[in-house]
Amino acid sequence: MTQAFRTLDSADVKGKRVLLRVDLNVPVKDGKVSDATRIERVLPTIREISDKGGKVILLAHFGRPKAGPDEANSLRPVAAAVAEHLGRPVGFAADCIGDVPAKAIAAMKDGDVILLENTRFYKQEEKNEPGFVEALAKLGDIFVNDAFSAAHRAHASTEGVAHKLPAYCGRAMQQELDALTLALGSPVRPVAAIVGGAKVSTKLELLGNLVKKVDTLIIGGGMANTFLFAQGKPIGKSLAERDLADAARSILEAAKAAGCRILLPVDVVAAKEFKAHADVRIVDVDHIAEDEMALDIGPKSVIAVEEALATTKTLVWNGPFGAFEIPPFDAATMQIAKTVAFLVKDGKLKAVGGGGDTVSALNAAGVVDDLTYVSTAGGAFLEWMEGKALPGVEALRAK
Repeated sequence: MTQAFRTLDSADVKGKRVLLRVDLNVPVKDGKVSDATRIERVLPTIREISDKGGKVILLAHFGRPKAGPDEANSLRPVAAAVAEHLGRPVGFAADCIGDVPAKAIAAMKDGDVILLENTRFYKQEEKNEPGFVEALAKLGDIFVNDAFSAAHRAHASTEGVAHKLPAYCGRAMQQELDALTLALGSPVRPVAAIVGGAKVSTKLELLGNLVKKVDTLIIGGGMANTFLFAQGKPIGKSLAERDLADAARSILEAAKAAGCRILLPVDVVAAKEFKAHADVRIVDVDHIAEDEMALDIGPKSVIAVEEALATTKTLVWNGPFGAFEIPPFDAATMQIAKTVAFLVKDGKLKAVGGGGDTVSALNAAGVVDDLTYVSTAGGAFLEWMEGKALPGVEALRAK
């Protein structure tokens, strides 16, 4: 992959003003960052540029400010958190364009780090407005993008600036692109994909792209109910998008034409009410009662998934198998997550997971660090899997 994109290996940052786009859209409670995962991810890039004598100027958005600057969406408390995790001082400029950052940057020494205020305080950021792009670009000599999670949006700070300055991938971006290339760009076959979650509607494009790329498509979650319904199975009160039965059937047809095997549940964990430790029964998919809901895949289905994974070399995972937040409907997701982790550790499988619910599920199973790579990017990860070009990534391609 790395040949396809410009990386820090070919950037001369010493003495240069380096605009580094990062994702610092972290949860803040009572003025304190409550989950620093996204900060941790970009530390290697910040350190590397700083250690090589570059002036690190961090660009980031935060929240969804409605109309210009507001205290609740200020990045000021995040600067303190970055400094704490970095173990070095991090300055803060109360604006991202104009005199305020220009003066602060002029006072920087080589190796210094500063965070500029929320780029989304300006409406022009999301519109990728040329004048705003120009104002940002003025502040730097080099642009480095380390925010894969924002790369699917053609905004000023993710895409616009990349066309104005010499542009490179940061290390987290590089790792992400390497992982995604490994998973779907040039994977070792056979390739399988696990796609779960509640809705088929949000993943129609994804499924349409995957049937052409993978050897086995494993469908779980509420989505599986829509497919079972499309095949004429009784699904009782299960969560399903019954109006998408035709779409589900056309995906099954497309898979057959592409020689892709689709694995659907053969049994489920069914309950009459959706609550923790509800009374459940394990039932084949032909015998779900009218007053029951399918809330997880059953043991026979888990074995079928594990058998498929045993002969797989590359796996992409997006979405859980059941309503994993509530026991006992977490059992299948937890067991399969542990099986995947075991196969990866054993050197038999490369596994890339991503998407919000998937990360939560892998965390709950205690295996988030055991997969080959886990992407914390939601929308960008999904769009990449759908086969779409991401503007913030395309701008970093080696010309």
